[in-house]
Amino acid sequence: MATIFTRIINGEIPCYKIAEDDRFFAFLDINPLMEGHTLVVPKQEVDYIFDLDDETLSGLILFSKKLAKAIREAIPCNRIGVAVIGLEVPHVHVHLVPMNSMGDVNFARPKLKFTPEEFSKTAEKIRSKVRL
Repeated sequence: MATIFTRIINGEIPCYKIAEDDRFFAFLDINPLMEGHTLVVPKQEVDYIFDLDDETLSGLILFSKKLAKAIREAIPCNRIGVAVIGLEVPHVHVHLVPMNSMGDVNFARPKLKFTPEEFSKTAEKIRSKVRL
């Protein structure tokens, strides 16, 4: 059975897409820690990041780097935090989280709530800065 991320990639579930290429897909997390919290996933459905072949793993990191630069330009912050936890969905995903302090990347804290309009505006701000 396809993961929720594969269903998002295939267009079966809507998302606030940021960018994609032939191997990777990025979209806003709908339960964000911070405005601009983005998920980057390989289109290949693999559960554990260290089960990815070397080419896909390095490609995922390089794709994430491009997205992190765009997020940082679009969303005022000190840095982009990177987290790979991988327990909530059995599909490799990298969290890119705008941060100003260590607490901004605490996954135990309550998630932020945004309206669809706010998500769309954030996605557009980031998309306008993406250089693939």
